[in-house]
Amino acid sequence: MSRPLQNSHQKTLRTSRILGVGSYVPPRIMKNDDLKDLMDTSDEWIRQRTGIEQRHWVEGTTNNSDLALIATERALESAKLRKQDIDMIVYATLSPDHDFPGTACFLQAKLELPGIPAIDVRQQCTGFIYALSIADQFIKTGAYNKILIVGSEIHSKGVNKTPEGRDVAVLFGDGAGAVILGACEGIPGPDESQLYCTQLHADGSFAKELWIEAPTHSNDGPRLSHEIIEKGLHFPSMNGKTVFVHAVKKMPEVLLEGLNESGFTLDDVDLFIFHQANLRINEMIGKQLGIPEEKIFNTIQKFGNTTAATIPLGLDEAVKAGKLKPGMLVASAAFGSGFTWASAVFRW
Repeated sequence: MSRPLQNSHQKTLRTSRILGVGSYVPPRIMKNDDLKDLMDTSDEWIRQRTGIEQRHWVEGTTNNSDLALIATERALESAKLRKQDIDMIVYATLSPDHDFPGTACFLQAKLELPGIPAIDVRQQCTGFIYALSIADQFIKTGAYNKILIVGSEIHSKGVNKTPEGRDVAVLFGDGAGAVILGACEGIPGPDESQLYCTQLHADGSFAKELWIEAPTHSNDGPRLSHEIIEKGLHFPSMNGKTVFVHAVKKMPEVLLEGLNESGFTLDDVDLFIFHQANLRINEMIGKQLGIPEEKIFNTIQKFGNTTAATIPLGLDEAVKAGKLKPGMLVASAAFGSGFTWASAVFRW
């Protein structure tokens, strides 16, 4: 096995590692057949195009931060830590409890941790890796020791559940995942848990290929109006073909970039946890790179696309399934709205 290159700054800067992981999905399951009367679709149509079999949707007044709270409690239990050990919260979501303040503040209040910094990250499908990278920098510089990183989404309340919104609405589910990132004591050995690197990219020229147009300050008038709602501009829209083409190009590129930076090869990786946007995307990436099918862990069949939650949710599910064990090398990649794309390489 090849080994990571020793960076010159590692002697003075700390490294970080994932101490624990937790996740939560609401109990209500929406199978494909449950959507057919709402959206004029079918189980066969959805499975063939996306690989999705079901997703979880919230009910009643459940908020994004409610899902995140349970995922956080489970991550703390996994890490054998108390909530008082958390120094900082970095929260990735595109479906906040409210426009402002940030949902990290609502989660902080529910955790009863006043005073610690709480940051929202709005990078959609790559949000978790962006948040992981931000937390990693704070730990490396010694500013904080244990940082809660959350990816949490409620899509079911924000998609167009009619035939006009079918192509987007069938893709998304609700759920949350969380990890606790902590500092490594000294320089970790080559087989010890650690985060090797993250790679982040964006190209805003494609911002309108996958977006929600309203509410917006771009209009000469109110952010939201009856006319905007009647036109359905407050629902997400996507140029599916463009997104697919870019995803299957950028995710392999950024994955290889991360492995090269870390000094590893594809063969060194024990498990790949990709963002879960479409099973066909992940299958094509695996085929392009020659990754054995058993090394790619997918959850989209059960949960749909939970955006910023897919990677931490996947990590937790992989642990529960016995697919992810201490000492294993993991590589993750994501692509989404913005366009943004990112990767992370770490040892569990």
